[in-house]
Amino acid sequence: MARFARIWCRAVYPATATSMTRQEFEDLLLRLTVRLTEALHSRPFDPAPGREVGAELVAAHCTAADSLPRILGVIDAYLLLYCADAAELPVEEGRIRCTRLQHTISAGFAKALQERTRTEQEAMSRAALAAQTEIARALHESETRFRAVFKDAALGIGIADMAGNILDTNHALTQMFGGSDHHVRSRNLLDWTHPEDSPDMWRMQRELMRGEREHFQVEKAYGRTDGTVLWTNLTVSLLRDAEGKPRYMLAMMEDVSERRLLNLRLRYQATHDALTDLPNRSLFFERLEQALAPGSGCARLGLCYLDLDGFKAVNDSLGHAVGDQLLIAVSERLHGCASGPGQMLARIGGDEFVALVVDPPSPKAVTELAERALDALATPVEVGGRELMVRASIGVVEGPTRHLTAAEVLRSADITMYRAKAEGGNRYALADPDSDARAISRHHLTHHLPAALKGCEFFIEYQPLVKMQDGSLEGAEALVRWSHPRHGVLGPDRFIPLAEHTGLIVPLGRWVLQEAVRQACQWQVRGIGGARPLKVNVNLSPRQLHHPELVEDTVAVLEEAGLPPSSLCLEVTETAMIRADENELRPLRQLAELGVGIALDDFGTGYSNLANLRRLPASTLKLDRSFTLGLQRAPADPVDLKIVEGIVSLAHTLQLSVTVEGVETSTQAEQLRELGCDSAQGWYYARPGPPERLPEAV
Repeated sequence: MARFARIWCRAVYPATATSMTRQEFEDLLLRLTVRLTEALHSRPFDPAPGREVGAELVAAHCTAADSLPRILGVIDAYLLLYCADAAELPVEEGRIRCTRLQHTISAGFAKALQERTRTEQEAMSRAALAAQTEIARALHESETRFRAVFKDAALGIGIADMAGNILDTNHALTQMFGGSDHHVRSRNLLDWTHPEDSPDMWRMQRELMRGEREHFQVEKAYGRTDGTVLWTNLTVSLLRDAEGKPRYMLAMMEDVSERRLLNLRLRYQATHDALTDLPNRSLFFERLEQALAPGSGCARLGLCYLDLDGFKAVNDSLGHAVGDQLLIAVSERLHGCASGPGQMLARIGGDEFVALVVDPPSPKAVTELAERALDALATPVEVGGRELMVRASIGVVEGPTRHLTAAEVLRSADITMYRAKAEGGNRYALADPDSDARAISRHHLTHHLPAALKGCEFFIEYQPLVKMQDGSLEGAEALVRWSHPRHGVLGPDRFIPLAEHTGLIVPLGRWVLQEAVRQACQWQVRGIGGARPLKVNVNLSPRQLHHPELVEDTVAVLEEAGLPPSSLCLEVTETAMIRADENELRPLRQLAELGVGIALDDFGTGYSNLANLRRLPASTLKLDRSFTLGLQRAPADPVDLKIVEGIVSLAHTLQLSVTVEGVETSTQAEQLRELGCDSAQGWYYARPGPPERLPEAV
């Protein structure tokens, strides 16, 4: 920080009018450097101290014409180099923060200089009034004093009569307008309009000319003879004679053109993407919120949220430099698709772009924009001598703006974009409230899964397995449920796929196994099932099947609870087991050799080759309920009878037992018993319930 303060002092001290020594001035800059450094690293980031720094620099008389550019130039070039901790502050974030600090320093500098100028202006106004009052008594002396102030002032000063005719100007004002005294004096104040004048400015001017207002201050633009624009901080005051009658108007102007250009440049840097020069996320949200604000006049709004498919692979394989060039090329193509009236294209993330359409003429106009974007990206992009294929997924939102927030619109477009990506990419999808609700629900459940596992929100219900030969209780299948605090009790179809996707299925599955094995031990201790101990069936997901510690964990759970391996049956879906190679089947073979039962669940729903059954370590086939629906009728469907009969015969030939799922009627139960099925489960026998209800189930 001390080195930065020395560099800052060398650049700025020559342009100051301070009475401080160089060392005193450097000490002041060191204190200001400490403030800027603290603001740069603040969490959350707050650029407000920059305003105080700007004000203190004005107080130190750093007010020469080139002082502010020197101040900001040193900050822009050296603040991050000497005062930023790279471990705490990433480069891109540091640049953005540095830019915002420059903006606030400039704003604080401008405000302090404006206050100081206003003080000088008021002093001059009082001097002018005093001079006019003294005319009757000492005209010559007053005139001399007033002229000294008038001609030598650094501010541009002009005097006009009450009709607006300019009577006199000082040298500073003439120079502001290009040095032509005639050009200034030949004009009337009311003729000096500019397209960017605010209506309030001319209202206040008319009030002052009528004597209803003493002064006003505005920022006003004037056109010069060479076609350039002069931006001024304008103060107009009313001068009255000794009787209080309005006589003259005194205008004082400060040239703020350079400061305004600097502020515009800083604003542009803060609201545009440095790589593609497109509006960034900040400016996009600003425009979106303006369109959605009440009274904006915008009735409908369209949004295309675009994400490049496979962009990460380009970065990983070809490097970030190639990825950056690809993004530039993509932005150029997309800009040609969204450059019409009411349209704006922005880059809001790494490879994410959004096109905003305010008041589209029709919903079709927004989908046509998405189609144009896909067409524009259809041609390969040449980057670094390579031709790269570009694909994109687009989420399209279009509708009325009422009751919507910017976050809701972008979230809907984001969800829709991921739906387009899930459908294969290189396409667009239209927003759908039901799909949004399902996606939000899935996100909420996924986010809450770890806490639910730690917070004991899961519980297990058991559905009895009945021997068909005598109707006795053989065991039960453990079915996990989630007692969600908001959504109530959720079945496994709502959260098992999410747990599988996030990897939480492994700890969740281990918890289910522990609870089910512990419960089976309790049944055996209580003698439920008689001389033949009850077994418990536990479902095994595909991800658990591939977990390297499956065998070790299962054996540890059995040994810890003291349950014989023969009392446990692991159910694996037909699809997962058929797709498994020999290495993936090895853990199941090891468990089967230990005595653990392996059931082929949902048999008949996949695309299995029946010959594969001979290589699988299964001891049981669980026949899917879809095969037994035809057996609910009397007489039973003969085709279904033959199919079930064939499967049972094949299973028994391979020395596999057959368990039937979804038995709901006595007719079904009787038919399946006659066909030779070994066991069954379903609502005909009992619905899933708490473990204590198991003895009552059959």
